[in-house]
Amino acid sequence: MTGAVIIGSERSEVGLPAGFAILSTGGSALDAVEAALRACEDNLADHYVGTGGLPNARGEVELDASVMVGSTRAFGAVAAVKNYPHPISIARAVLERLPQHVLLVGTGAELFADECGFEQGDLLTEEAKAEWLEALSPSEASVEGENTAATAGDEAYRLAAVELVQRLAPHDGPWGTINVIALDRSGELVAGVSTSGYPFKYPGRVGDSALAGAGNYCDLRYGAAACTGRGELTIRATGARHVVERLAAGDDPESACAAMLAEAATLPDPFRAELRVLALTPDGRHGGAAGQAGSTYSVMSEGETRVRFLPRRVVG
Repeated sequence: MTGAVIIGSERSEVGLPAGFAILSTGGSALDAVEAALRACEDNLADHYVGTGGLPNARGEVELDASVMVGSTRAFGAVAAVKNYPHPISIARAVLERLPQHVLLVGTGAELFADECGFEQGDLLTEEAKAEWLEALSPSEASVEGENTAATAGDEAYRLAAVELVQRLAPHDGPWGTINVIALDRSGELVAGVSTSGYPFKYPGRVGDSALAGAGNYCDLRYGAAACTGRGELTIRATGARHVVERLAAGDDPESACAAMLAEAATLPDPFRAELRVLALTPDGRHGGAAGQAGSTYSVMSEGETRVRFLPRRVVG
């Protein structure tokens, strides 16, 4: 049996040591993925996941997460969750405690989280709120006749939400969904994803992170994959499932990831933005691809005490 391995997307290095600590003592891949992503969700400096995530156009933080187990292809996910800082744990609870369902959204997900006793918290930090207000301030990109500075929040959304979302860009600095995939010593493979979604999104928007086959897919026969970037495009390309199908056909992980990005590039999309993808196989091989030079992913494996950063293949 191969040794334990855990990989993650950019900024997952905050959580990978916690996940690998579990794997290195013989713990489960499911526990490792949850622990790693919870640590990322608690990172207040990260504005694309958990507490401190950038809000939607109404100034409300909505979180999505999912987890998938390779041996059974069991899947649990939540989307558009407010006031709960650890959506990955709620997603795991859906998988384990509500097996008749795979995805809960909005108030239903929050009701379930409350029934399970999960902690609540204020997800909108002062720093994230300041970035949202700055994005709403008047600029050359403002819609003519619209005084967004005077009508921030609900009024701005009511009057011009669509136009607002179309003109708001991501903030400067590292950004995107966080993926973590783990292989434990028993040979189990698990993939997890957590995100606050596209910043300043239309309220209720759900991207690929909560959808099996899109942002996350895990099949112990062939491997696991997870995606970051423009979720709407990944959904249309069924990105993570596409990668696993390429692994099943014999591609190495890096080539499988590159093939998915090439496929997604054929789809027309006026809002096209970069996609990135990771893959890990049951025998411990891994790789990634991205649309931007300099992109990396993080790895920890048996015998290592520090996170390694490896380059992704550049496509396009």
